[in-house]
Amino acid sequence: MENRSSVLLIFTGGTISMGENSSNHSLAPLDTKQVLSFIPELQMLHVNIASVSFSPLIDSSDIQPKNWIEIAHHIETHYNDFDGFVVLHGTDTMAYSAAALSFMLDGLTKPVIFTGSQLPVGVLRSDAKENLITAIELAAAKNEKGEAMVPEVALMFEGKLMRGNRTTKRNAEDFDAFASFNYPELVRAGVHLKYYEHNIHRENNNAQLTVANHFDDNVVVLKMFPGIRPETVKAIYSISGLRAVVLETFGSGNAPTAQWLCDIISDATASGIVTVNVTQCRAGSVEMGHYEASVNLIKAGVVSGHDMTIEAAVAKLMFLLGKYNSAEDVKREMAIPLRGEMTI
Repeated sequence: MENRSSVLLIFTGGTISMGENSSNHSLAPLDTKQVLSFIPELQMLHVNIASVSFSPLIDSSDIQPKNWIEIAHHIETHYNDFDGFVVLHGTDTMAYSAAALSFMLDGLTKPVIFTGSQLPVGVLRSDAKENLITAIELAAAKNEKGEAMVPEVALMFEGKLMRGNRTTKRNAEDFDAFASFNYPELVRAGVHLKYYEHNIHRENNNAQLTVANHFDDNVVVLKMFPGIRPETVKAIYSISGLRAVVLETFGSGNAPTAQWLCDIISDATASGIVTVNVTQCRAGSVEMGHYEASVNLIKAGVVSGHDMTIEAAVAKLMFLLGKYNSAEDVKREMAIPLRGEMTI
């Protein structure tokens, strides 16, 4: 008897789960059976496919940390029953969710692949079919030892499999909607599936999955821009309950050298608020101290985010703030890679 791999599809919602109403051409959510009916080619994969679904399905713009916990719960519950998992998700916040799941799933030795589409599965020219078929094939793939080919949280889109916590949605209209600017692809899906083994992270095969379900969303993103006023920065740092700020700086981690900015951040650091420096540039890394414009940030106690995406920085902070009460513990682990989310 053929020994087929098994994959669990986790439907959360998003464009990939939408279909067109034939009477008025409006879009409406489809159930799992309807979505799969549009892709009869799945039967050719020789993979046993099962599915679970959010009820109701949700737009990815409405994704909250509680939804990340629900996704992780499905993976944990069915972990021993399947060889891989595919999460169908809206594109707008998919990079945030993929990053969050990477931190939640410690000791992961099976693929968890996020995918979606720019056009609904039920319309002409949809990219949903190719993305989903390839994601399932990759989630089911094993090497000659019977080990998963890609045992990490990844994101599959338009022929590229990327590390989940390295991705950013870069285009709202093209099918090639996602990019991993600071880390190379894990797999390129062309005529053949080309695996870049040296880019893929592998845990010890005896690792045991541990799922964290703690998040603290007392985080804000503050983007630097010419003319930003002291009152604006002070108001943000004065938010009740605030525990962390992701500071989007210029270039390689630079910010205005005005003393007022340094003073506000220094006071916040002293009060236990963590500030992490990430660049506004889509590619490249923060190099604090390289220019005088970032020296004050070092003095103020700001933590370098190196080459983390904004999505990964937000998700990692929420994860660590849920795990630790101490700002020093959070700062310590923000400064080191936990799941390959940054290069230092």
